Amino acid sequence: MRRTPAGLAALMLLLTAGGLTGCSKEGPEDTVSAFLSGWSGGDLNKIGFVTAAGAEVPAPEVLTQMRGLYGDLLEQKITVSGAGDVTTTGDDATAPVTVKWALPGGVEWSYPSTVRLTKAKSDGWQVVWEPAMVQPELATGDKLRLRRVAPERAAIVDASGKALFGPQKVVVIGVSPEKIKDLPQLQKDLAAAFRKVDVDVDLGTLKTRVEQSDPGAFIELVTLRRAVYDKIRPQVRPLAGTVFREETRSLAPTREFARSLLGTVDQATEEDIGNSGGALAVGDDTGHGGLQEKYDATLRGVSGLSVVIAREAADGDTEDTKLFTAEPVAGKPVKITLDTRVQNAADQALAAEKQPSSLVAIRVSDGAVLAAANGPDPGGVNTAFTGQVPPGSTFKMISAYGLLARDAITADTVADCPKTFTVDGREFKNSHDAALGKVPFHVDFAKSCNTAFAALAPKLGPAGLQEAAGALGIGGKWDLGVDAYTGQVSDGGTATELAAAVFGQGSTAVSPLAMAAATAGVAKGQFQAPTLVLDPAPAATPAQQLDPEAVAALRSMMREVVTSGTGSALRTVPGKPVHGKTGTAEFQTGSADTHSWFVGYQGDIAFAVMVQKGGAGTEAAVPAVKRFLTTLN
Repeated sequence: MRRTPAGLAALMLLLTAGGLTGCSKEGPEDTVSAFLSGWSGGDLNKIGFVTAAGAEVPAPEVLTQMRGLYGDLLEQKITVSGAGDVTTTGDDATAPVTVKWALPGGVEWSYPSTVRLTKAKSDGWQVVWEPAMVQPELATGDKLRLRRVAPERAAIVDASGKALFGPQKVVVIGVSPEKIKDLPQLQKDLAAAFRKVDVDVDLGTLKTRVEQSDPGAFIELVTLRRAVYDKIRPQVRPLAGTVFREETRSLAPTREFARSLLGTVDQATEEDIGNSGGALAVGDDTGHGGLQEKYDATLRGVSGLSVVIAREAADGDTEDTKLFTAEPVAGKPVKITLDTRVQNAADQALAAEKQPSSLVAIRVSDGAVLAAANGPDPGGVNTAFTGQVPPGSTFKMISAYGLLARDAITADTVADCPKTFTVDGREFKNSHDAALGKVPFHVDFAKSCNTAFAALAPKLGPAGLQEAAGALGIGGKWDLGVDAYTGQVSDGGTATELAAAVFGQGSTAVSPLAMAAATAGVAKGQFQAPTLVLDPAPAATPAQQLDPEAVAALRSMMREVVTSGTGSALRTVPGKPVHGKTGTAEFQTGSADTHSWFVGYQGDIAFAVMVQKGGAGTEAAVPAVKRFLTTLN
């Protein structure tokens, strides 16, 4: 046997003793630090792992199990850091840590956890792998899930704070294929029932929908307010194949109530969700059209978020154990000026019209929009605000103001009203080929003489036309907080264009809102841009004072329209005296169709009514105004 020299043996013994001493003194802190860095970074290959029973686990397997526990949080950023001193007891150690998640929507979730370590059966410290390390309540097979917590949607409210939209009971009517015995007969019976409540439901595709659906499917047909459903309940409930679902939805007072202005609140579509940038999810409600859509983010609020453990219960259902909740932020109300009583009267006034029609009512004293009605489809385009149509003879109110304000004429100045009047080869004529002869200007206005206005056009001139229209807000820059068309006035660039423009033809276009606002200006003696949204309020537009003498004369002339002119059907309307101006607007060359107009005011309410293809102003618009004012009074 070869002997080791005594000196060398002593040196080796010293080195060995030193190595053993270093291993025993090495604490678990370095292992914890390396593990936390690897956990946060998603790389655990530098760490050794064992199970609680002491069996070794490969680092990639630990990472796979951890990521499985993450569930819906898999793509979210996780940061893990030490939260205090490591406690060592023999071969075991524990390290307090803080786990922090960056959740969707900028939400942060952090909580304490514990990392256990052991050096039993090994040369150094190893991390004990267990699901509870990821989150103390997790067990094998669990997954973290995200649950949205819907915020409370705020209401659109009136000036007093009363909700114009509120929860109402509805009934969803549908059919289930497995219950249907005679589909053609079912279609006939349903169509007859829906006609009774004037609800249009497309049943033409029902056969295809039934064929393509599961036998037990709920095929939705229509959602009715409870009061409407109750009217046809005896007819639809017994039908073989029908199924019903009761719900509560946020609705306006009636189906018609300013629907195109307010919009609706419905479940978010796939397109809504895709365009929301993560703000909407399946099952969320969102605004469609009108104010509900424009102010959806304000009204909807911000969704909350819950993190849960989803476990399968004994009965097979999934049970959630809530771990964390970021509370939702409720929506904020949008306050507007609509008045329920006036809006209902406006909706009722248009209910009898079969042609597309619009009515806008404005409070004279402060410019508040009290009603915005559209028919016959109240949920269509908000023509009351955004329509771009010729105003016809209602524009004579503005031209007359311009002539009076420029002292080009007085109400008593004689102005000839012949049957026809020719300007540069273009012949202008009156409705029904009427001729008044040489009469005072106020009679020309009351009887709506086109030829008199065409003859007076040079006295107003293009500049006077623009000035008068601008003074009464036509074409102005004012903001209601929702889309609105303020109008466009003809430039009166040629003699014929100017002659047409002074009585609302040519290239002049307005909305009913613009004409109602102009009428309110005449009634007040000051043009004030109309207001609709009070909170959050858009920028205000300064008021503009009108010529007091011209306005006084014009008001008298507008009263004469009702007492002895084209609006005489309104003489017997209850309430205060009505002032106004009729209008018949040609909108297509060579067509006999015309839009029917009336603008006016009674007391503190100014209004404009337009019925598309309604004929003369006296034929459709005036009767609609009569219904409106009669209901109001």
